[in-house]
Amino acid sequence: MTATKWQIDAAHSSANFSIKHMMIAKVHGGFEKLSGTLTLDSSDISKSVVEATIEAASINTREAQRDAHLRSADFFDVEKFPTITFKSKKVEREGDEELKVTGDLTIHGVTKEVVLEVEGPSAEHTDPYGNVKIGLSAKTKIKRKDFGLSWNAALEAGGVLVGDDVAITLDVQFAKVK
Repeated sequence: MTATKWQIDAAHSSANFSIKHMMIAKVHGGFEKLSGTLTLDSSDISKSVVEATIEAASINTREAQRDAHLRSADFFDVEKFPTITFKSKKVEREGDEELKVTGDLTIHGVTKEVVLEVEGPSAEHTDPYGNVKIGLSAKTKIKRKDFGLSWNAALEAGGVLVGDDVAITLDVQFAKVK
């Protein structure tokens, strides 16, 4: 079988994260604008390739002041680093419906290798408009300081305002390129 080309359906996809705030509870957020492609070779999954881009300025934590601070030079510095990117380097089957995708994640101008634990891709389905779709979910954890996102504030009672461990979850729907 030959490889099939897919494009992220941004209207039906999400890129979310959670991080500890004040060392007591997780704050959740996401990015509103993402795009990317998948070349899926179902006969030899190791030949599959995924690339994705997120507009850093599209961050949304449902708190306008926090979002403005996250866009600033203290964090993502979206003027200087407008995108977050992922480019796969290796795709491996991890079971009947799981994959391990290793690739380069670039945030804030810093590139680090990460491993995504992927559920899927799903079987192909045709939507009411004749578009062929597949879906998958992925997760990973990173340390924000590894990407140069080191701003923090000490708390009066001890500890820090922003945790270092970031949990990332992706729920992505792809449309087959015609």
